[in-house]
Amino acid sequence: MKNKTVNKKEIDKFSKLAREWWDPNGKFKPLHKFNPVRLDYIKKSILKKLKKRDDTYLKNVKILDIGCGGGLLCEPLTRLGAQVVGIDASNKNIKIAKIHAKKSDLKINYYCTTPENFNYKEKFDVVLNMEIVEHVEDVNLFLKESSKFLKKNGIMFIATLNKTLKSYFFAILGAEYVLRWLPIGTHDWNMFVKPSELVEICKKNSLMLEEILGVKYNIISRDWELSTDNNVNYMALFKKI
Repeated sequence: MKNKTVNKKEIDKFSKLAREWWDPNGKFKPLHKFNPVRLDYIKKSILKKLKKRDDTYLKNVKILDIGCGGGLLCEPLTRLGAQVVGIDASNKNIKIAKIHAKKSDLKINYYCTTPENFNYKEKFDVVLNMEIVEHVEDVNLFLKESSKFLKKNGIMFIATLNKTLKSYFFAILGAEYVLRWLPIGTHDWNMFVKPSELVEICKKNSLMLEEILGVKYNIISRDWELSTDNNVNYMALFKKI
């Protein structure tokens, strides 16, 4: 079995927090706050890029969520009508995701695996790599293996952190040490990925950039919102060619 994209230290870190995935005031509180803006962006982009203009939202759109965690994106996307498959390298994350989906009476197929080890014959309209590439061992291999699950003209969303001085101060010193939004050690600045590097890696794997948008925290509204500033958090949309 191949096991080249897994960073065991990162998997162990999130496995220890698995029970808190669905607690909006727990360790994943920032992700719960972040979820509405990324979900809205994903939904609108799918409707636009896949030219779905009816009122059935994401009905029959096939989505693969890689690094799905406890299913924070899988569940709302399923409610919008999508056929969702979630994979994660942490068995504890997948167990929590399955339990919560069952409680919510949602049919979501979850698997404990990685892109390189996932044996799935069908291809997807959409692949999500949200807040995951900064935690993998080999980003190039990870995206290469992820892209093979996309149909031609399918789209991939990637959300991650830019490797800048600003991201070090805001995402690590600020979020982890000062504001205590995240457990100390959640992120390793050395694993952050610059947009230019991400674009080059994706290009080598038949993924062409559609757009990049920054995401910032509005201290007045206390909500996350899209921004032209991608120096810290950003989301990128790619198309399979």
